[in-house]
Amino acid sequence: MKALVSGLLNVETTVSVKGFPIHYYPIDYPFFGINSNVSGVGFNIAKALTTLGDDVSLFSFLGKDNEARRILEQLNNDHIKTDHIDQRLINTPVSAVLYDSDGKRQIYCDLKNIQEQSIEPDNVEEDLRSCDIAVLCNINFNRHLIRSAKRLGVLTATDVHVLSDINDEYNRDFMENADILFLSNENLPCCAEDFIRQINNRYHNKIIVIGMGAEGAILFDCEKNEISRIPAYSIGKIVNTIGAGDALFSAFLHFYTKGLDAKSALQRAVIFAGIKIGYNGASVGFCKEQDIDEILKKA
Repeated sequence: MKALVSGLLNVETTVSVKGFPIHYYPIDYPFFGINSNVSGVGFNIAKALTTLGDDVSLFSFLGKDNEARRILEQLNNDHIKTDHIDQRLINTPVSAVLYDSDGKRQIYCDLKNIQEQSIEPDNVEEDLRSCDIAVLCNINFNRHLIRSAKRLGVLTATDVHVLSDINDEYNRDFMENADILFLSNENLPCCAEDFIRQINNRYHNKIIVIGMGAEGAILFDCEKNEISRIPAYSIGKIVNTIGAGDALFSAFLHFYTKGLDAKSALQRAVIFAGIKIGYNGASVGFCKEQDIDEILKKA
């Protein structure tokens, strides 16, 4: 599968905390509880798809600082092409994630001036026409791109993450133009099934998936007019749930684009995500396709 992925790249620091809310104390010593990795939704998806064997063209923005050099080195190490990385930012985005042993997390994401950037569709039309799917994250620089991909008839996918209003102004462009739409169950105003029906009535996406954390995921297949619940997969330990949604999204796209029906693709995706959360960091813990096949053989 040939995928065009466009999204955020950053350096992410994760910090283990005792629990939420965090009470004030002047210092703590969480031995081996602080880690720093290259991350960002764009990187997480590109790495997950590459690990699963897909050919990825990655588009994003960086600065010209130490963080950018680290990200570019990591991309090269992970065999992800850097031809389409623009280094016009004042500084490279960074994030900090606080997480506890129950899987709760609090994310601080400093985007620098990335939200002022835009990818012009004319510059990437050839790439769009040659890909099997355009995976376009809900960040400002993808607004023109997702409209263009839809106009060209390219299969489009996006994840709007946390959503509480189907008319959300920031995410409207992405929801209107996505064939495959993912989101999480955090902050839903009603039950997930009702919210999926509301989204479908408004935007008519081909596939809608709501990640439900420990409860698995809910799938709406427009062609079948059918809602399915897929239970979560657990390897018995949860280290950090950050990046679980990106893992679920990426694996679904991989298997669905290979020709599996939506339900079968999501069943494999929950396994991929279930393995991933046994590791610390949004961009680590991705398994190979054959690992999922082995698990399914034993089921």
